[in-house]
Amino acid sequence: MAKTHVTMTVNGKEVEGLVEPRMLLVHFIRETLALTGTHIGCETTHCGACTVDLDGMSVKSCTVFAVQAQGSEITTIEGIANPDGTLSALQEGFRQMHGLQCGFCTPGMIVRAHRLLKENPNPTEEEIRFGISGNLCRCTGYQNIVKAIQYAAAKINGVEFKEAAE
Repeated sequence: MAKTHVTMTVNGKEVEGLVEPRMLLVHFIRETLALTGTHIGCETTHCGACTVDLDGMSVKSCTVFAVQAQGSEITTIEGIANPDGTLSALQEGFRQMHGLQCGFCTPGMIVRAHRLLKENPNPTEEEIRFGISGNLCRCTGYQNIVKAIQYAAAKINGVEFKEAAE
């Protein structure tokens, strides 16, 4: 099969590769770029483990062909940390609020939450739950994921995070 040359910016760096037209973006990211933080969960768009930020939108990279991402700006979980390598507010939130258990959904969940907070820097609990509804977690029950996102929103907004009384 003939291959197509693609170029795109991934986590702030221009990358290129030769891909078959049928290669999914998730496979390009994982296999060609060796960025294995983006997970393959279902390959049917149901789980969200492969979520990346593509040109300012959360997308499930198992539903996008690499050739469709030609010229695009992509952020994967590897691009979420602060420029100095320290944890971003979201990563810190997931750590502090125990927003992960097995960790399989975590990269996609964090990338989706990153876009959610870009679009809505101070979401309510209901807005967070709706915002991450396309990403499945089979371990946590979501409560700590929601708290992690609330923690990150508070930190980004420079206010103290206060957990709701249980």
